[in-house]
Amino acid sequence: MRVLVVEDDSELAEAIGVGLRREQLAVDVVLDGATGLERALTTSYDVVVLDRDLPGMHGDDVCTELVRAGCRSRVLMLTAAATIEDRVDGLDLGADDYLPKPFALAELLARIRALLRRAQPALPPVLVHGDLRLDSSTRIAARGDRVLDLGPKEFGVLELLLAAQGRVVSAEELLERVWDEMADPFTTAVKVTMSRLRRKLGDPPVIETVAQAGYRI
Repeated sequence: MRVLVVEDDSELAEAIGVGLRREQLAVDVVLDGATGLERALTTSYDVVVLDRDLPGMHGDDVCTELVRAGCRSRVLMLTAAATIEDRVDGLDLGADDYLPKPFALAELLARIRALLRRAQPALPPVLVHGDLRLDSSTRIAARGDRVLDLGPKEFGVLELLLAAQGRVVSAEELLERVWDEMADPFTTAVKVTMSRLRRKLGDPPVIETVAQAGYRI
């Protein structure tokens, strides 16, 4: 799934990005509120990790604008202020969760995972189709008794297809949700990843190609 990190401390932002990508999430990083707002309104992110104390456009204002625009992304606010009043203020603005600095990356990841489970529409932590089973929390996928050795992108594609519950998912949506802003829109990455994933899933096939539309389970 795809996460946007809005944090003006470049070292912290980069560290968060590296840590989340290591956990197989697609992550975009921006360093100011105005750019963060623009990205969040134009790209379908599952979670926005938003520093509250941003220069220029304050994180509170970013959160307020996201709520006003009906943005469906979950918002996790970060701040150096850790009083109860500060947390309540952030949640009252429409944030879904609040994490004071300093924090452990493991806790940030756990909170992001929790928000992903609360995505719209709500999805179960374990996705099942026939003998195919994917556990988003443990990052384990299996078919029957066989655990699948999936790379991060293969896992992400399978997770998105299972979450779609039979809906056709276009190659463009897969590229937007599973990859990040560094992905070339003209790349063959989706086709190559889909080919590897199908090979690892084995027979009988479970992923159908819908001509000129995309893929579905």
